Amino acid sequence: MSNRPNEDEARECIRKLLAYMGEDPGREGLKDTPRRVLGAMKEHFRGYEEDAGAHLSQTFTEVEGYDELVLVSDLEIYSHCEHHMVPFVGKAHVAYIPNGKVVGLSKIARVVDTFAKRLQVQEKLTAQIANTMNETLTPQGVGVILQCQHFCMCYRGVRKSGSWTTTSRLLGVFLEDEAARMELLTLIGMPRSIGGAGG
Repeated sequence: MSNRPNEDEARECIRKLLAYMGEDPGREGLKDTPRRVLGAMKEHFRGYEEDAGAHLSQTFTEVEGYDELVLVSDLEIYSHCEHHMVPFVGKAHVAYIPNGKVVGLSKIARVVDTFAKRLQVQEKLTAQIANTMNETLTPQGVGVILQCQHFCMCYRGVRKSGSWTTTSRLLGVFLEDEAARMELLTLIGMPRSIGGAGG
């Protein structure tokens, strides 16, 4: 971004927000808050500095012809919604069926984190993970299911603290083959009504 503020400008923006809230940015407890906030933001949103596809660039072909389901489940998600910049947290289940090559399991977690560490909506996050896996690995199929709690619903707005949102993106054999889809959903304990030929 050509008009990206520098750190001093960003800190001043935070000081102005503190003043807008009715606080005194100069009081002892808040003097160093702009620096701390920027440090936290760099951690929360480090995904903007990463290329998700690059995590999948190294693959392995010596797998004895393995062409069955690979599932990494219960990957923790910590992200922020782009509407209110409030956290949403949950789990990602990511599966694929190889087509001659596999990728290190930790790399799948890194793809999830790269996209999660950006301002997001859960639907887009789900699609980005699945599409990147599909485009980079060209597998027989990809399945991504996210289950998250959104703080913008839990402690503000409608205040539904017990609500969970589930999203899925099924591609290739997981979309076309009911047996493959049922195997995935059974392994992660999800209702079998998710997905299907209709999308």
